[in-house]
Amino acid sequence: MTDQIFDREAFAEPLKFAYWVPNVSGGLVVSKIEQRTDWSYDYNVRLARLAEDNGFDYALSQVRYIASYGAAYQHESTSFSLALLLATERLKVIAAVHPGLWQPGVLAKFIATADQISGGRAAINVVSGWFKDEFTKLGEPWLEHGERYRRAEEFIRYVREIWTSEHAELTGDFYRLHDFDLKPKPLSSPERPHPEIFQGGNSTDARGMAGRVSDWYFANGNTPDGISEQIQDVTDVATVHGRKVRFGVNGFFIGRDTEAEARDVLREIVDKADREAVEGFGAAVKQAGQSTGDKRGMWQDSEFADLVQYNDGFRTGLIGTPEQIATRIIDYKKRGVNLLLLGFLHYLEDVEYFGREVLPLVRELEAAELERV
Repeated sequence: MTDQIFDREAFAEPLKFAYWVPNVSGGLVVSKIEQRTDWSYDYNVRLARLAEDNGFDYALSQVRYIASYGAAYQHESTSFSLALLLATERLKVIAAVHPGLWQPGVLAKFIATADQISGGRAAINVVSGWFKDEFTKLGEPWLEHGERYRRAEEFIRYVREIWTSEHAELTGDFYRLHDFDLKPKPLSSPERPHPEIFQGGNSTDARGMAGRVSDWYFANGNTPDGISEQIQDVTDVATVHGRKVRFGVNGFFIGRDTEAEARDVLREIVDKADREAVEGFGAAVKQAGQSTGDKRGMWQDSEFADLVQYNDGFRTGLIGTPEQIATRIIDYKKRGVNLLLLGFLHYLEDVEYFGREVLPLVRELEAAELERV
């Protein structure tokens, strides 16, 4: 337990779980280990239905536009997300999108339609961008780090305005709206006035942006103490602006009946890493992080083994027996985490294992903690 004040009301809400949609080839680790995971549509429909039947609340479709670092093929995120929404009944699907490659009004219209069709289950993850080639090879300008986050913040303000106002107005440095009324708008309720807006990033710019405009802040994999620091920073900004932000953490799940088995899997993943791809990815993302004013960007303290999983998922420590993993998950929840975003080696088998062996233990521990306090 940390020295943070325990919020019983917040803790009473069950922790939510999401998974990375494998709509990009190569799986979720940059390794030549066997991965019984497929990026095809048919596989992903089967996976989505399995996930919603095993306790998952959300799925996050990745966004990649060109081959990079072991990912040769990519399905576009928004269209793929809509397809998964139509194939499921309860699962909420988050589409990752890049400001600079989307005109925000067009994106807002697409998501409003997807939300209407799916009964209010569409969401977006606004990605400021770290991969320069995705922009320049498409002929789009590449902005420096702080400017990318300024543009992303305007993008979110624009999308929220167009979703909620009948006379949308916005005058910014990147985007403008003039008395625009989007119809139909997304579905709305007191609990969810518009599709949820997620955002990632570890930098000071990212944390400030999340506090000012985002509904959810996704953090790369990190220790509980490291996550606590980010939650506090974002919450401080949100409080100043009279807002409340929720928090998700990336983690790579390796659950086995013994800790030794799980550790052996992790060791094999790293031993069989695609070294050239990992080193290329590491060079690209570290350059992006170093471009921040305070050198506090994503991946700045990531080592080779961390980068074998794109978003530092190993560092979250969801590796071991069901009991060990459930206990670790509750530690994150005590720090203020509301959602775990998970990746897997063999998706179908591991998602089912999680739902059968780990999730019931998490729910038991949640109940026990509430009883204790």
